[in-house]
Amino acid sequence: MIKLKFLFAILFVLASCSDDDDNGENQGETIDPPTATGIVYFQSVLNMEDAYSSLKTALENNENISIVQELNHSNNATSVNMDLAPTRIIFFGNPALGTPLMQTNQLAGLDLPQRVLFYEEENDVFALYNSTEYLASRFGLANVETLPQISQALNSLVGSAVNSEANQTNSQTVELHEGIISVESNLDFETTYSNLKSNIEANENLSIVAELDHQQNAASAGLELRPTTVIMFGNPNLGTPLMQSTRSIGLDLPQKMLVWEDEEGKVFISYNDPQFLKERHQLEGQEEEIEQISNALQMLANSAGEQEE
Repeated sequence: MIKLKFLFAILFVLASCSDDDDNGENQGETIDPPTATGIVYFQSVLNMEDAYSSLKTALENNENISIVQELNHSNNATSVNMDLAPTRIIFFGNPALGTPLMQTNQLAGLDLPQRVLFYEEENDVFALYNSTEYLASRFGLANVETLPQISQALNSLVGSAVNSEANQTNSQTVELHEGIISVESNLDFETTYSNLKSNIEANENLSIVAELDHQQNAASAGLELRPTTVIMFGNPNLGTPLMQSTRSIGLDLPQKMLVWEDEEGKVFISYNDPQFLKERHQLEGQEEEIEQISNALQMLANSAGEQEE
């Protein structure tokens, strides 16, 4: 009888150890990496602050690169009484490499300048950016000579900053001009852009984050480009819930609108379709926010170009 009790005790201890091991394994599980279409991502061995600072320093020390803007999505969320785990994005560019993309297709200016999104989830830190394969498919840039240089530079800069290797999401390509809405303006380039900027400034819910004159930047590198300007602006009340649901969508925020003049002198206002961004980042729910953003962008574009609603 004593031997039987001893055997049961051993079995109980072994079972308890097994349960503890399972719990330990569950507690050590890492957060799923991003899965959005057309993304290169790194899982950093550094903490968020060190990884971000490392990349910023590398960009500042590269004489060919200019930092355009930095945006702290988490701070913006706090400003509207919402919570968002650490999420930051930095925009930067090199006109000598980026201009040839827009010379081939001005719409590429909608995804320029380059940007890297950093976010922290639990104890995992990710850094991600749009792959050149994604840009090539979306804008028909496969034969642009500077594209491999851009790919190599991004990989080297971000990989060194976060001290890890690059990974790609499973899906990397989209259809030509997929997810881009363009509205033809009835006005000239300068008037169209001025109208757009004024309308954004007049909306108390919107804040302009940055403006970038791609034509002017091209000239600084001794290159020619037709009038092409992008304006970035946002509304944390609508953008934050999207990032709360799927962090990678911060790569496509804030909103951007591109005003450009084609070879025939026609002027267009182009922007990313929010529904496309939802599908790209596999965003679930948030139907109301997506609809509000879609309606706001459409109204801004139509008003800037004096198109009928």
